[in-house]
Amino acid sequence: MDNLLPWLRLQFTPGLGRIGLMSLIEHFDTPENALDASSKGWPKLPGLRTSLASIVPQASDPRIKKAQQSLSKMDGWLRTIWDPDYPQALRDISDPPALLYGCGVLPEGPALAIVGTRNPTDFGRFFAEQLAEELAAAGMIIISGLARGIDTAAHRGTLSGGGKTVAVLGCGIDRVYPSENARLYRQIIEQGTILSEYPPGSEPLPGHFPGRNRIISGLSKGTLVIEASRDSGSLITAEFALEQGREVMAVPGGVDHKTSYGPNLLIKQGAHPITEATEILEVLGIYKGVQRTSASAEPAALQLPEPEASVLAKLDLTPRHSDELAGGSGLTPMELSAILLQLELQDYVKKLPGGRYIRGRGAH
Repeated sequence: MDNLLPWLRLQFTPGLGRIGLMSLIEHFDTPENALDASSKGWPKLPGLRTSLASIVPQASDPRIKKAQQSLSKMDGWLRTIWDPDYPQALRDISDPPALLYGCGVLPEGPALAIVGTRNPTDFGRFFAEQLAEELAAAGMIIISGLARGIDTAAHRGTLSGGGKTVAVLGCGIDRVYPSENARLYRQIIEQGTILSEYPPGSEPLPGHFPGRNRIISGLSKGTLVIEASRDSGSLITAEFALEQGREVMAVPGGVDHKTSYGPNLLIKQGAHPITEATEILEVLGIYKGVQRTSASAEPAALQLPEPEASVLAKLDLTPRHSDELAGGSGLTPMELSAILLQLELQDYVKKLPGGRYIRGRGAH
């Protein structure tokens, strides 16, 4: 952090992108040398307009001061691609970020990117969270983007499993986006890392997110897509993963859901179909014991009395309405409600909005 100021001055130079910045450092060795040379003008280098040397902001620039203050306040850090502790997985991709801003401890170990729609089904949200929890228990680091929906579920599941998670942002690390994830943002800092290639203070602009996606996939051994519509940014992440030589996986879905389009398309194109955590570990070459989380697996046998056992036997990870569960049971609505509540308290059943239920974690 001692040399943070020269890096910020270069990055806040209007029109100086990643390629131009890397060209400057390769030519001048250090940001300080590049700044010293700016008074005489920069030479013609790849990706660099020589006229930019005349508009490098001074250390007194309000944006730079605010960025310094933000990093200091949140105990943030900066790593450059020239630093030995820069993530090697990112260094190996074709377009690595030159600078990475972070907060929290960047974990080491095998990592999986879990991405998907911002508007998942109840099943998609539950499955992503449970899958991430089990993978975290097996030692996997989960990478995602802190977005609504599947990203949020993946981060939460990882934290519930006591694992490490990395949230890659499309804005500065001092910005919580979306705002409703403020608590999750703080939990990730305590148990993982908030990461961005954009300097503190940067807004979550639409153009930032495709670049953010290449970092998500680049940090990971593989990318898993859980529910994604035709225009989902998750498909961009999968494309990056393929280009980077990473494994691509997808959770198949019913053709009656628009969010099944992306995963089903990826599977047609050769992605690994995934229905449980063990399949991911096998694809990535990691073999550790995890609980079974299969969308099609037979319900585990539990020692429950009747009629509780019969009610639970009707449930899996497909949401079912209480009216459907009551069919043929001979139970009154009040009796069924009491049984479902008892099963929910034992974590055998999870209640979803609209009076629907799925099998809970305790029943797997």
